[in-house]
Amino acid sequence: MTATDLHVTETGSWEPVLPDCTVLDCPILVVDDTAFNRTLIGAFLAEAGFRRVSFAAGGQEALAMIEAALPDLLILDIMMPGMDGFEVCRRLRAMPETADLPILVQTALSSGEDRNRAFAAGTTDLVSKPLERTELLARVRIHLEDRVLIRRLQAYRARVEAELSIARSMHEHLLPTPAQCAIVAAAAGCRLRAHSVISPHLGGDLWGLLPLGGRRFGVYLLNVAGRGVSAALNAFRLHTLLQELGPVHGEDAAALLTALNDRAAGLLAPGEKATMTYGVVDGAAGRFIHASADGAPPMILSCDGGPAFGSATGLPIGIAPGTRYRSEVMTLPPGGVLALYSVAVLEALDAGGTGIGLGWMIARAVAEGEGFDAVVRSLGFALGQVSGDDHTLLWIEREAAE
Repeated sequence: MTATDLHVTETGSWEPVLPDCTVLDCPILVVDDTAFNRTLIGAFLAEAGFRRVSFAAGGQEALAMIEAALPDLLILDIMMPGMDGFEVCRRLRAMPETADLPILVQTALSSGEDRNRAFAAGTTDLVSKPLERTELLARVRIHLEDRVLIRRLQAYRARVEAELSIARSMHEHLLPTPAQCAIVAAAAGCRLRAHSVISPHLGGDLWGLLPLGGRRFGVYLLNVAGRGVSAALNAFRLHTLLQELGPVHGEDAAALLTALNDRAAGLLAPGEKATMTYGVVDGAAGRFIHASADGAPPMILSCDGGPAFGSATGLPIGIAPGTRYRSEVMTLPPGGVLALYSVAVLEALDAGGTGIGLGWMIARAVAEGEGFDAVVRSLGFALGQVSGDDHTLLWIEREAAE
């Protein structure tokens, strides 16, 4: 829905504009066993400008006509020979395609019990006989306007979901493939495995690799604050900048974050920011040299010790141009595991009241010899199969010494 489809009401809120011609073109089916009543209702509707009015003389005929072409409104007589209006209502409500069809029942029944019976059968609204022109047309307009509005909202939702699906596909294609991970990590004497879950509504998590010379490679994990398409688009922007800056600054983690921040500060809107960790895995020296822009602290787990965490001291990307970041060196021993993870993982574990930390979870999995797969299973259990936010876990294992 675009801004041109909306107008401001007297209360200052926005609501969709419903052109009169749209409502007047909605198909209406009038069902009444009395020819005079059909003629009268048809005359009222025609005089008001409704152009697509059909008629049925009984319940069976009405159901057959609805099956052939679904109207937007049914004006139904309740007392008819053969199949009465109650039965017509019940049958229509039992079918998914007519479960929400507006049914305006015209009736001479006046008791509360009879009216309740009509609503229980599936009536949307009642209009009393003898019919009063102004009341009938007012109720017809209300139900048709609701019908048109719902149809527009459904179309709008379908378009949004289609666009989200395209954006999710783009997001997935930006992530390194398992084959790319295997080639880049193997050159550094490591094994890299990744677990990424993209929110159904999109988010700002994104990670990637920068191939470097020798037995080294760069790896980054960024998260743009917020959710939805805007967060994802900003993550795509930063990913593009990283691919541009990587060949120049990829060897120096602090220099890369500094250059990225300077560029992003002029790209992101006020208030938009991203947390990020970038580091160089040096397989020959057994080191991980990283810089942080308020990203989740990297964790290294050695075979004979507990988890060691790096720092996460820098300002988020995009807040203050001219910010300088600093690098930190962590030892990655043979057989050790370097874990990079999104902040959402920690937040979700804390919010879920699991009482466990990621370090404990990974240490236990490694101690039991199950490794990455066990950690992913534990994360799925702790976070739920459908997370409301993106989350990412990168698992980089250095080869054990021979």
